Amino acid sequence: MANNDSGAEMGAFFAGVLIGGLIGAATALLMAPQSGEETRKQISRTSNEFRDRAQDSLEDARERAEATIADARRRAERIVEEARERAERIIQEARASVEHAVQDTREAANRAAASGEG
Repeated sequence: MANNDSGAEMGAFFAGVLIGGLIGAATALLMAPQSGEETRKQISRTSNEFRDRAQDSLEDARERAEATIADARRRAERIVEEARERAERIIQEARASVEHAVQDTREAANRAAASGEG
């Protein structure tokens, strides 16, 4: 659960950084004394940089999510295998108990039969 909260916090942080950066860049561009074409070029460059940063952040988040999923899958597989092994042990112990009870019952029946004959 803490991992999910951390991921959400990290996503919110990156969103805040991205939005703050865009607002700051737009403000700087609009306040700077330059021609319209220069401003458009700078806006285009800046938006491309932010797009690239956002894509990098999303890729990092995707890789972390995939790693978390793979780790969870490995843990689940290990838990399933441990449960399977425990079930096998319980089944073997139950079979041994039943076989022992059958053997004890046969022996008791044989003793009873022998004592009834004599």
